[in-house]
Amino acid sequence: MAIAWLARRGVAVEDLAALVYSVQHKYIPRLTLEDCRESVEQVLEKREVQNAVFTGLSLDELAEKGMLSEPLSSMVRSDDGLYGIDEVLALSIVNIYGSIGFTNFGYLDKMKPGIIGRVNEKKGEKVNTFLDDLLAAIVAAAAARLAHRERDGCLLLDENRPFCPLD
Repeated sequence: MAIAWLARRGVAVEDLAALVYSVQHKYIPRLTLEDCRESVEQVLEKREVQNAVFTGLSLDELAEKGMLSEPLSSMVRSDDGLYGIDEVLALSIVNIYGSIGFTNFGYLDKMKPGIIGRVNEKKGEKVNTFLDDLLAAIVAAAAARLAHRERDGCLLLDENRPFCPLD
């Protein structure tokens, strides 16, 4: 369901997988886009991630429709720099995979590459106050998941993948 909610906002799993690949390929040269897609899908299977996605996207959509009370409505619509709750919600996703996810998130949130930047550029046209941070968090978590799996010998490029506790 989270994938459908993201698609409704113009985001495909492939967009996220491409960013995961760009973040992790330097560290895992044999990484494939399919590995990245699978990691994004695994992150999106987590209940905490789904809850953050549903909450953040609902707030973006309610703000777009003018259905939030003031002053919250103005803060969310304008993506007020001092609001910060959008980052706090996203950090609930990042923290699932530890400190590497946190550092990845900081980079992605600041640089806004790929789909993160594209949704962020729609200010005035759409309200994506929560969406850009949620995307950065999902990508950061999926990249961190791959880093952990690689270190633990769980990232194999064949069908004999062992059970890993991060799945």
